[in-house]
Amino acid sequence: MSDPAQTAGETADQAARGAPARPPHPHRHPGLTAAEVAERVSRGEVNDVPVRSSRSVGEIVRANVFTRFNAIIGVLFLIILVVGPLQDGLFGFVIVANTAIGILQELRAKKTLDSLAVIGESKPTVRRDGTPVSLATGEIVLGDVIELDPGDKCVVDGEVLESDGLEIDESLLTGEADPVLKKPGDKIMSGSFVVAGGGAFAATKVGREAYAAQLAEEASRFTLVHSELRTGISRILKYVTWMMVPTAVGLVISQLVVQDHDWREAVRRMIAGIVPMVPEGLVLLTSVAFAIGVIRLGNKQCLVQELPAIEGLARVDVVCLDKTGTLTEGGMDVSDLRLLSDAEEAYVRQVLGALGDSDPRPNASLQAIVDAYPDGEGWRCAEALPFSSARKYSGAELHSPDGEVATWLLGAPDVLLKEGDRALGEVEELNSQGLRVLLLARAGRDLDDPRVAEDVSPAALVVLEQRLRPDAADTLRYFDEQKVAAKVISGDNAVSVGAVAAKLGLPRAESPVDARKLPAEREDMGKALDEGSVFGRVTPQQKRDMVGALQARGHTVAMTGDGVNDVLALKDADIGVAMGAGSEATRAVAQIVLLNNSFASLPSVVAEGRRVIGNITRVATLFLTKTVYSVLLAILVVCTRVPYPFLPRHLTLLSTLTIGVPAFFLALAPNKERAKPHFVRRVMRYSVPAGLIAGLATFATYLLARHYYTGAGSLDAETSAATLTLFLISMWVLAIIARPYTWWRVLLVVAMGVAFLVVLAVPWLQRFFALKLVGATLPWAAVGIAAVAAVVLEVAWRWVGRRFPA
Repeated sequence: MSDPAQTAGETADQAARGAPARPPHPHRHPGLTAAEVAERVSRGEVNDVPVRSSRSVGEIVRANVFTRFNAIIGVLFLIILVVGPLQDGLFGFVIVANTAIGILQELRAKKTLDSLAVIGESKPTVRRDGTPVSLATGEIVLGDVIELDPGDKCVVDGEVLESDGLEIDESLLTGEADPVLKKPGDKIMSGSFVVAGGGAFAATKVGREAYAAQLAEEASRFTLVHSELRTGISRILKYVTWMMVPTAVGLVISQLVVQDHDWREAVRRMIAGIVPMVPEGLVLLTSVAFAIGVIRLGNKQCLVQELPAIEGLARVDVVCLDKTGTLTEGGMDVSDLRLLSDAEEAYVRQVLGALGDSDPRPNASLQAIVDAYPDGEGWRCAEALPFSSARKYSGAELHSPDGEVATWLLGAPDVLLKEGDRALGEVEELNSQGLRVLLLARAGRDLDDPRVAEDVSPAALVVLEQRLRPDAADTLRYFDEQKVAAKVISGDNAVSVGAVAAKLGLPRAESPVDARKLPAEREDMGKALDEGSVFGRVTPQQKRDMVGALQARGHTVAMTGDGVNDVLALKDADIGVAMGAGSEATRAVAQIVLLNNSFASLPSVVAEGRRVIGNITRVATLFLTKTVYSVLLAILVVCTRVPYPFLPRHLTLLSTLTIGVPAFFLALAPNKERAKPHFVRRVMRYSVPAGLIAGLATFATYLLARHYYTGAGSLDAETSAATLTLFLISMWVLAIIARPYTWWRVLLVVAMGVAFLVVLAVPWLQRFFALKLVGATLPWAAVGIAAVAAVVLEVAWRWVGRRFPA
């Protein structure tokens, strides 16, 4: 294969000047026969690179079962089964249930993703026995002839057979920004995509031999890693491990020395000290929240190709929108034809009809012209120049029925006309009404002349009416309410785009900006982008530069689009969102694909991301508060050489009522707050002081109870008093985390309190959990200490919020 960078370099200047047109290939290759396909399949020459949207069942099970903390908890559970009793091993059954829930939810998410991936999978057009058929990429065999249209992604390596102005963008592979004009015999790499023209190529490398295809498959594979949230949780777990190991060793030695007459009791209390240090449910709830997010979005026809996209979109504060296909529907209608020369309208109609016939792959604008002026019969196209978003025009050399030969161009008036041309005033007026205007002009040069667009003779203005999406206004209003700045970035005329955006209620849409006047320097461009909302005449490379300029100013940028001119910007944006009916190239690089082609689905995606991130931050505080007070209690026990105050059953009960059950509901609740960075810092700033206060207050109650209750068998009474204090403080932490209150959150907190009272009141539950409050003095003292701790906790919570704002 020739060096793609060299090929790009040789044609870069040519492409930049306008990519001279080439005549269609005179011969149409029929493709392989059924017998040839069968022979290649038997030899294994099939494009069998697996394209998976999710982890396999085995990977899901291994990821949920074989974790560091499951191993720790499993060993401790086995020890408890030996020393007994069974109620002290309840934590083991909780882990089994949690793991099963995690596996089931992720399997549900996998099923949703896989079904959506089949719906959203692109199917290249392949010629078999002379007939074009749509096939899955995995059915392509070596030697297949694959047709290419604008926006198509090259799914295998190959060699060009036919070229009709075929321009390929290889920037995703080579970094070369300019499109490469391809002619028969040129090489094509998988992963590149068509920006203009069309043609066909023969597959020369399929399956794993097509290296770029492997890279694309790896890049688009569903993943649960590489997100700030999961990276932050991994860091937290690493910190917990560092704290847990030395503390656990000290606790083991301490309890064996203190309880030298009863090694079984020592082991039980040692395990009771270690188990709550492990925030095992935090990882589970994160996976469950993400999985349920995928399922919810799947039900709304949103394909999440990379799971962290849910998290990323929750952090977005700028969303860049392409007008066509996003704010407006794809189709257009010709509403007027305004002549600019002495030519008769019938003649101009015929020219437009012939131009429409010259392009076998018309875009939305040209399709509207084809529909309006189908009478180009008798005209012949000698050569054609397909439309390119970089050029902003298309063209053809036409031979009329009476023998006249002329070069005609159709494109943006402000690109083809000179400044000051009187026709531009009329164009400006039409654009201000939200109408799209194309100029039909006669060129004085040949179509393959790089300066063909200079000194043209205007013939007519074609006025197109765009169809607004009925849900676009509500969506823009949602983003405005959520403090997400919407930027409309379009290749169309700025005034026209601004008028459309103004009809939809976009703030500052009445001051559109022509992107050709934007500063090239990144910082100045970023300032201009922050100040404006609508930008027109934006080239594909400029879209990419604009995304980079916004990111350089600290913004998290989402980019939406459906056309091939959006690919580079979609790839560079923090989150790329493609329309399901958009080009294959945009779907390939986007993290989220809206299969229903509805821009109105974006608020659901944003809301789902905010729900996941905001709620995981909430519940992480609960879990880590438990870890902090568990480590502190273990240290205090080691230093004072007293029996550990709890049995495993006590902390299993507390964890279930104050963390496990509430966290599950809180993690799945609605949450509209935009996600903020520094996840670890935001969680630790609350959980550390809360854990320290809870641990100190609980240990104070325990020491007071040891002084008050004397004699044999008093340890149960001391444990019950300490358990009461710790439960009340943990409930206060839960009450803080549950803010702002709604009816169901209040009900949740109250229900957990009532459940604990039931345990204290029902005799058999008292015996099962070894809880019995003795007398009235110490229990009320435990309540008093908990009340004081709650006040301190509230003050600390508010102080931390002011001192260390998120």
